[in-house]
Amino acid sequence: MNIQRFTAPTSREALAKARLVFGDGTLILFNRATENGVEVVATAEDSLADLDRGQSAASGQGSKNTRPASPPTYQEVASKVEDDATQLSMSTLSFQDYVRERMLRKRHESAQQQPEAPTPSPAPQERPRAALTQRIPADIAPVSNKPARKAPAQVAPSTNTQQGIVDELHAMKDLIEDRFNTLTWLGEARQNPIQSNLMLKLIRAGYSPTLSRTILERMPAEMDAAQSVRWVMDVLERNLRTDSDGPALQEEGGVFALIGATGVGKTTTAAKLAGLCARTHGAGSVGLITLDTYRVGAQEQLRAYGKMLGVVAHLAHDKAALQDLLGLLSNKKMVLIDTTGLAPRDPRKREMMELLDLPNVKRLLVLNASGHGDTLDDVVSAFKSPSAQQVIFSKIDEAVKLGPAIDAAIRHQLVLRGVTTGQRVPEDWEAADAAKLVRDSMRTSGNSAFDPKVSDLGFFFNQPAGSAMTKGRLDA
Repeated sequence: MNIQRFTAPTSREALAKARLVFGDGTLILFNRATENGVEVVATAEDSLADLDRGQSAASGQGSKNTRPASPPTYQEVASKVEDDATQLSMSTLSFQDYVRERMLRKRHESAQQQPEAPTPSPAPQERPRAALTQRIPADIAPVSNKPARKAPAQVAPSTNTQQGIVDELHAMKDLIEDRFNTLTWLGEARQNPIQSNLMLKLIRAGYSPTLSRTILERMPAEMDAAQSVRWVMDVLERNLRTDSDGPALQEEGGVFALIGATGVGKTTTAAKLAGLCARTHGAGSVGLITLDTYRVGAQEQLRAYGKMLGVVAHLAHDKAALQDLLGLLSNKKMVLIDTTGLAPRDPRKREMMELLDLPNVKRLLVLNASGHGDTLDDVVSAFKSPSAQQVIFSKIDEAVKLGPAIDAAIRHQLVLRGVTTGQRVPEDWEAADAAKLVRDSMRTSGNSAFDPKVSDLGFFFNQPAGSAMTKGRLDA
């Protein structure tokens, strides 16, 4: 058998050398990396065929009582291949498998041609595969276990597939119901143009599609245009909770912490409330505390307001200092705590909320009335108290639309305690008047580039299931 070694800097050059010697029928037995490059051991396909024929003839002449031994030359080659298997790349393994399968196939064909062969051979497709599996080295043997691992793995995908089909059916059901509800609503809107016009007016005023649709679905059908507008405004007024039936903040007194996002006017609002209380009960009835140690000039701003009102502003660095100051100011009619403005997803927000978790400390959420509806909704959800949440609308004078603020207060069941209408202290403060706020919100003109058109109403009728307005919490 003609087996030769070829060395070259790269495997491609070594293979080229082997082909120059053995031609197109070159078979690579194995290769390995050496100091001089890559060493390739190759032979010719004809040499293997001659070897197989010689081995078959020798095995036919042996004694019947003696078990024919495996051909020594082939055994040496196979042993060498198996010893180097762990050092070979995937391409080398594929060459080895090809050599093994080809040699075993030739031996099987040669054995079939001899009638005296005592043992029937398996099917041509089964014999090479079985022999190849037996000759795989131990470190590669786990590859043969892949079919066994696939059997339990096929159960999980089938279960996941069934669950995915169920989820898709549920999603399709919800989609169909939503589309039918939308078509029903659009059909009613075409038959009742008053309802369609009111929907467009509410959306242009900044109210959410969810609240708008919930209100209009309960509107009596026999009303004319003027009656329908008054009915909608009455519903909004009844559902906007205020403190009109109780005492005002400066008359109620107590400890109030003003919380909210950055730049909503908490410090100015605190100064206005302090001024209202000082005007009614005297400067000695008010206490001012600030927790804002982050913003530059925050302490000076509150102290400047306090100096203007004749009230001393104190600074609390931690919860212990805050408790000491509250004990010191316990005889005051009203104590106002100005906090640091934080974004809804700021990690320091939780620490500040825990700082205010003290007995008798009421939280006043300051909302910028000129903010976007999604922003207001995010702020309310982040700063919402476990008890009834009290809120103040700031910067009413800067708001183009009051609908988003009123909508957030109605959907989250907030209690409105007052509004600020400018920067003057304490003049730019008004009590919460639901009727006035609703009227102002409905006077919004439809000249904005962001206002929807009549043809866009279909996009606003998709009402999410389980919303607050679908649970009977709206007082119509």
